[in-house]
Amino acid sequence: MSFVDRHGLWDATQVEAAIEAEHRIRAEELEVVRLSFADQHGVLRGKSVVGADALSVMRGGCAITTTLLAKDTAHRTVFPVFTSGGGFGMREMEGAADALMVADPTTFRILPWAPKTGWVLCDLHFADGRPVPFSTRHLYRKVLGQLATTGYDFMAGLEVEFHVFKLLDPRLRPSDSGQPGEPPEVALLTQGYQYLTEQRYDQLDPVFDILRRDVMALGLRLRSIELEYGPSQCELTFHPGLGLAPADAMVLLRSAVKQIARRHGYHASFMCRPRIPNVMSSGWHLHQSLRDRRTGANAFMSQDEGRDLSPVAMQWLGGLLAHARAATAFTTPTLNGYKRYRPYSLAPDRAIWGRDNRGVMVRALGAAGDPATRLENRVGEPAANPYLYMASQVLAGLDGLKRKLDPGPSADTPYEAQAEALPKSLGEALAALRADACFSDGLGAGFVDYFARIKDAEIARFQAEVTEWEQREYFDLF
Repeated sequence: MSFVDRHGLWDATQVEAAIEAEHRIRAEELEVVRLSFADQHGVLRGKSVVGADALSVMRGGCAITTTLLAKDTAHRTVFPVFTSGGGFGMREMEGAADALMVADPTTFRILPWAPKTGWVLCDLHFADGRPVPFSTRHLYRKVLGQLATTGYDFMAGLEVEFHVFKLLDPRLRPSDSGQPGEPPEVALLTQGYQYLTEQRYDQLDPVFDILRRDVMALGLRLRSIELEYGPSQCELTFHPGLGLAPADAMVLLRSAVKQIARRHGYHASFMCRPRIPNVMSSGWHLHQSLRDRRTGANAFMSQDEGRDLSPVAMQWLGGLLAHARAATAFTTPTLNGYKRYRPYSLAPDRAIWGRDNRGVMVRALGAAGDPATRLENRVGEPAANPYLYMASQVLAGLDGLKRKLDPGPSADTPYEAQAEALPKSLGEALAALRADACFSDGLGAGFVDYFARIKDAEIARFQAEVTEWEQREYFDLF
């Protein structure tokens, strides 16, 4: 009996998907299948197995070191894994012990850019079958389960900005290596500020064509490809999906875009604000609504001609605003992302909402009787872990429903409205997260402490660095 069968880890849909995956592996004569899981940062990690062994590994689990859950964004291990409890207070995490990647066969795909290569997303389990508590996909699934008990499913649509540059120098000299290594040297593909002009779009069309074909071949539900405001800046939007699907799609999208670009001599980056002259910040706007599990109707759609949003939508919105400061630790988890929150820009700087206003944090779209009614949260950065970003929205929204929170009036002048300011730094966001019982209760106090500890390590490394600004400011003056 396999590990999956022994612990009952697949439902009927997954069992059927595994049979189909086996058929495709054989029919396409796949030579390699990549088994990947999304780590705490939403970065894909994993192993590859030869095609002939793929199905047995998918059913039996693939060993992977638990130290991958202890790393910050420089891939440095920030927990003392060789001490008692491994720094987690858990015997299972001691001594760089293994966990098992268990495939979710419903995510199986054939990669269009990698010859004879399959791919499947995995969940992490301990040897006794228990989910690893630091697995963010598992946490998001639990949060969705909480939502389901109220009679709703979470619907999300992705609107993602990023940059694509020409790769000039990948910086592969030994002296360029490190934790992290030197970033590549790049050049622009277009000059900026010709927002949505056809001329600039056509200059990027050769790159867009490459990305479009492979992204759609993956089965991701691409809706539009747009030229964004800044130089070499792009935007992709996707049709909405339910539950885990949009988060899975975002994880795969980021990895796919970077891999496809690199194979064609480009460098794609989902960093919020690259340190390149004249570039613009990139955001990740998350469109969201609730679907009634009984009727299939959009629960945010108003039935009252005098109101644009239903009472459910207004209460959900109230929850998003009430927990906005703490949620930024998940929606904007990098030090760099806070440089985007600027007044009188296309990014928010305070916890407010408005009707079809791009200066607010949450933009309300729709009207009475409009089945596309939704809330667009404009707070996130494209580097966010999708499972934590979406989990934060669901937990905050659920609290709004539970307490029937009132979001207040629409802000028509968003940068003048009296409202709570968003955090100015990652450290400020982590302090707000630690003080917010909604997320401690929903994700577990242990997970919040774990996540904050990893982020504290990044902040400490940043504060230990002497920046170019400091050198320029003080070296000659004093």
